[in-house]
Amino acid sequence: MLHLHNTLTGNKDRFEPLVPGRVRMYVCGVTVYDYCHIGHARSALVFDVLRRYLEYSGFVVEFAKNFTDVDDKIIKRAHEQGVGCDHITDKYIQAYYEDMEKLGVGRATVEPRATEHIVDIVGLVEKLLKKGMAYRVDGDVYFQVDRYPGYGRLSKRNLDDLQAGARVDVDQRKRQPMDFALWKSSKPGEPSWDSPWGPGRPGWHIECSAMAMRHLGETFDIHGGGMDLIFPHHENEIAQSCGATGKEFARYWVHNGFVQINQEKMSKSLDNFFTIREIFSASEWPESITGEMLRYFLLTTHYRSPLDFSDQSVRESKGALNGFYDLFERLNEPAPNRGTADGSMRVVMTRTREAFAEAMDDDLNTPNAVAVLQKLRGESNKAIESGLSSKMRHAVRQEFRALGAVLGLLQPDSWQFKPQFQSVSPDERGEKTTPLSEADIAGKIAARLEAKKAKNYSLADQLRAELASHGITIEDRPDGTSRWKR
Repeated sequence: MLHLHNTLTGNKDRFEPLVPGRVRMYVCGVTVYDYCHIGHARSALVFDVLRRYLEYSGFVVEFAKNFTDVDDKIIKRAHEQGVGCDHITDKYIQAYYEDMEKLGVGRATVEPRATEHIVDIVGLVEKLLKKGMAYRVDGDVYFQVDRYPGYGRLSKRNLDDLQAGARVDVDQRKRQPMDFALWKSSKPGEPSWDSPWGPGRPGWHIECSAMAMRHLGETFDIHGGGMDLIFPHHENEIAQSCGATGKEFARYWVHNGFVQINQEKMSKSLDNFFTIREIFSASEWPESITGEMLRYFLLTTHYRSPLDFSDQSVRESKGALNGFYDLFERLNEPAPNRGTADGSMRVVMTRTREAFAEAMDDDLNTPNAVAVLQKLRGESNKAIESGLSSKMRHAVRQEFRALGAVLGLLQPDSWQFKPQFQSVSPDERGEKTTPLSEADIAGKIAARLEAKKAKNYSLADQLRAELASHGITIEDRPDGTSRWKR
């Protein structure tokens, strides 16, 4: 049974949806004024995997993830470039989809934009005004935080302390420093919409409450996002939503940890800020990084823990993935109809499924789930050596495909660029070389094996280096033979 760390309770709670067999989940998406960075990638991946595991477990998932497409940063970027806000938001929404596709992150069931829900937002603000939980100041509307007694229960902060420590010079018109904007009156040159309080635009917090209620109902199962959103964004969402409806807003609050760059928090001011597309196209790195490599790397740290990003760490994921894809090649090789290891392999696969589910049920412990797959890889290689039938090899491949799909990994047909062993060839160094034929390669490998048998390791190493200079990598196998690939 799945247990999730619930920020609201501070505990690892057993997950039980409101409606049996059905899960409704809302995740705060990106503000579309720039390209997505590695922090966005992590958050998107975490909730993509949570959705996949819920579906794997038999639930029907209704997943909403929004785009904030009206915001001070968007307006500023549009003014700087002399274009309309729609031009900025459309550009970066398309870029977001391109980045997510490379990462293997699927689209949500519904992906609402704030500007498409102005009617819902205005209606929610009107409800808060009628209940006396909000007030007007000229053309602006503010939520009065001290009218909601439970304020601070998500972030575990005391309202009196927050009020005492807040800056009071930001907007003297507010009744209390912590009160936040639900509706902002329009300024010259800004996009605006009609409302009972005059033309304006929604505040940041109110849009998520309105969109979540519109698509998932007044109470739903899971609300997610990065830890940086706990306060004030999610705290304010709870206050305005519960204040308006008198009901609990979301029952489980799930938050992913921060991304660090070489032990420092990622920040533009520290010049250690990487967008997703920069990672994929970075020419200074010795080899290209694929979506599956980045995805594997991100999943080897628990989603709530800080994640330290470095190009070396991502490249190390390549070797791990190569091990899986090499196994898949071996599983495709000719095999006997009967295998002496078939019976024991059935037991291994049953235990693997149980261990995988145990890891994922424990607050989505993807590092342990990956370790379970690595163990299955080792057991599969041993079984091939002992004797594994064609039928059982097919079953093993299907097992990897089924469990790997939960993590979005090991789907050969889905990844355009699978990682493979690579050596720097003379062509890449700018030298001229004549490609070796398969007969030449086989001859050199045979000569190398004979050299090893004669304990002439110097010659064996020389032959390996000669093959490597032509881009040929050798893998020695336990049975004394060798396999090669370009």
